[in-house]
Amino acid sequence: MTGDAVTPGLVPLPDRFFDDYVPGAVGVFGAEPVSEAEILDFAARFDPQGIHTDASAAAGGPFNGLIASGWHTMALMMRILVRYYLNEAASLASPGVDELRWLKPVRPGDVLSLRCTVVQARASRSKPDRGLVHTAIEILDQNQETVATLTMMNLLRRRPDPAPAVSGR
Repeated sequence: MTGDAVTPGLVPLPDRFFDDYVPGAVGVFGAEPVSEAEILDFAARFDPQGIHTDASAAAGGPFNGLIASGWHTMALMMRILVRYYLNEAASLASPGVDELRWLKPVRPGDVLSLRCTVVQARASRSKPDRGLVHTAIEILDQNQETVATLTMMNLLRRRPDPAPAVSGR
């Protein structure tokens, strides 16, 4: 598993707070492999359709083989987002996702990464300790082909004020 592959415009994750998500900043993160066993397990539990649960049946289906559930793809996206993009100390919650699109099937053996572009960062007027960041996310496979896109919204803490320096006498 790789960490931040490219992070122009973003400070290292442990130091990243709302103030560091500057519109236009782009980062590419993660290298999450997708196995057949994980596809089958996720689908059996959460999306039990033949194209996700039965490799033999899927071979004759509309995608000519087994594919991951779109929801499995979103769960993998979230894993990468939490590991490499959102500082746990700063992340408060997400009020939602806009414009989710699945563009290309994810198959066993694919390796997923994210390209995250900060679209908007707006400080809260009512709660000055936080702000709302809108991020355009492209989920990429190992060939850098886009398999899904979405716009994520995240409530993030602002960087805490440093403790005042104590002057010596």
